[in-house]
Amino acid sequence: MFDGISGNISVRDRIALAGRNGTGKTTFLKALLGKAELDSGQIAVGKGMSVGYLPQDGIEGDGLPLIEEVEKAEDSIQTLQQALEVAYDRVAGRREGETADENELEAWETIHRIEGELQLREAHKLRMRTEKVLMGLGFQIQDFERSTKEFSGGWQMRIALAKLLLKHPDYLLLDEPTNHLDLPSQRWLENFLSSYQGGLVIISHDRAFLDSLTRKTFALSRGHLEVYAGNYSYYERESAARKAQLVAMKINQDRQIEKTQDFIDRFRAKATKASQVQSRIKQLEKVERIEIEQDEASLRFRFAETPPAHQLLIQLDQIHKSYGDLNLFHGFDLKIEKGQRLAVVGVNGAGKSTLARIIAGEEPFQSGHRQVGSKTNIGYFAQHQTEQLNPEHSVLESALLSGAGEQRTRDVLGSFLFSGDAAFKKVAVLSGGEKNRLALARMLLKPCNLMVLDEPTNHLDIATKKILQDALREYNGALMIISHDRDFLDPLVTQTLEISPKAHRMFWCNVSAYLDKVEADQTSDSKSSGKTKNATAGSLKDVRRAKAERLQRLGPLKKAVVQAESRVVSLEKQLIEWEDKMKNPEFFSGRPDLKSDMEAYDMVKYDIETAMKEWEEAQAELEEAESAQT
Repeated sequence: MFDGISGNISVRDRIALAGRNGTGKTTFLKALLGKAELDSGQIAVGKGMSVGYLPQDGIEGDGLPLIEEVEKAEDSIQTLQQALEVAYDRVAGRREGETADENELEAWETIHRIEGELQLREAHKLRMRTEKVLMGLGFQIQDFERSTKEFSGGWQMRIALAKLLLKHPDYLLLDEPTNHLDLPSQRWLENFLSSYQGGLVIISHDRAFLDSLTRKTFALSRGHLEVYAGNYSYYERESAARKAQLVAMKINQDRQIEKTQDFIDRFRAKATKASQVQSRIKQLEKVERIEIEQDEASLRFRFAETPPAHQLLIQLDQIHKSYGDLNLFHGFDLKIEKGQRLAVVGVNGAGKSTLARIIAGEEPFQSGHRQVGSKTNIGYFAQHQTEQLNPEHSVLESALLSGAGEQRTRDVLGSFLFSGDAAFKKVAVLSGGEKNRLALARMLLKPCNLMVLDEPTNHLDIATKKILQDALREYNGALMIISHDRDFLDPLVTQTLEISPKAHRMFWCNVSAYLDKVEADQTSDSKSSGKTKNATAGSLKDVRRAKAERLQRLGPLKKAVVQAESRVVSLEKQLIEWEDKMKNPEFFSGRPDLKSDMEAYDMVKYDIETAMKEWEEAQAELEEAESAQT
């Protein structure tokens, strides 16, 4: 796996760890932690340097409330606070009028020292910093007191990540940190890490994430480690150039070896040339042959020819969709026309997958109209489509269910790396990536002019995503893609539909441009709300008028604070009601309406976060107006 590799990582380095599956990227991180046994060599960490590691999976909380579990990461502060309590206990026993002894004086010195250290470490801000990190990673305020054992695997990874970010080690080793994160949480993490004061080593299949954060790339290949002085895109360009140079060197070497071998073969039998022949033989034996790593088999495919279609493919008019008290769509309109290429984004639980199912005709709705063009053929790839594969079927049997002929099916499976005996493997033994490829292949076998893809890149590495992306570029039908992967989406889409509980907005741009616009709007709003009205010029009359205007604002501002706070209280009651229901073991016993209940529960959590932000903004504006009067 590693053949005498060497390298150096400084606390200023921001490194992307690249390499094919199986080249040892995760093992490399574990070796840095001392958790991987080495046959030889040494890994040294600078004295006093701390290292934090986020694995891909296998993390579970120990049952503490979420806020306490994450705060526990700041063990140095907790250790100081415990020592402070012990010191206070030492001075608490003296009665009034008694003279302090030497031990008590020493305890008071300890108290002053620890309090100074706690102040330097800003211990009083620990709860605030913890809440900021948790909310940035998508947790709601109502989650803070929940036991960590209540959270699913994806949320357990977010808890582990929150603890690492709060602890702030000198070196941060992250193995697929964007897994399980929606787009807002990914963006928050990217912004957080961009200003992180410490060394970063990151494994990720998200090219945009790597390009944004890293400035150096370690590439593992055939047991060797190569260092590139740039991000992942730079590494791809430079490695291709290095390989081209190596190919040229190998061609030249092969030519020289062939000439030398010809000389040996021609004059081997001549005694007069014996010494020269032996010299050439020894020369060949000493040659270090250049080896070119063969490109591993990869997906290469084209989608079937797009069937003819009318201009209007599908139209939704005044769609109302709810699950119980949870309203996802209220009078929702959407039109998808021939050739349109649309990305759908939004926080988890906002209704993106529900919308995809409505368009695909697999989800009923309460009212409204769904009009499908007479020549519209919809191809639908569901987020959890791999779960619908029968584990007892072989790959070929599963693909033949699409209705295509056997030869066409075998050709397509071959392009998806299921050729020969691989076509007879049972679905049950396939990896997550293989199941995804099989599900995509089944969809490919059905020609369509409107493709609806819900998280199609799950379990696909960067190389495979690139091949799928290239195929979708050539596809001339309409596209609607739900994904959190900006790098995958940006070259494919020209519109971005934002789905949220409060409103649905269409942006005529790709996802990166959409994010830039949203952040610019938020920055503008923040600056606007943070402005204070200063009467630095003008007459006394102007100053009095400004003060009167501020006084007039206080009434509505106070009312807004009360209303926002009331909404938070109301939503928190709803959340408690849901969590009381979940305490009943029968709640998770495979009920048909469990999915809709969980979506409703997630929506209440999202509403609480939104309401809390509105309350905080209203409170800040009120405090600003009140302070401006004094």
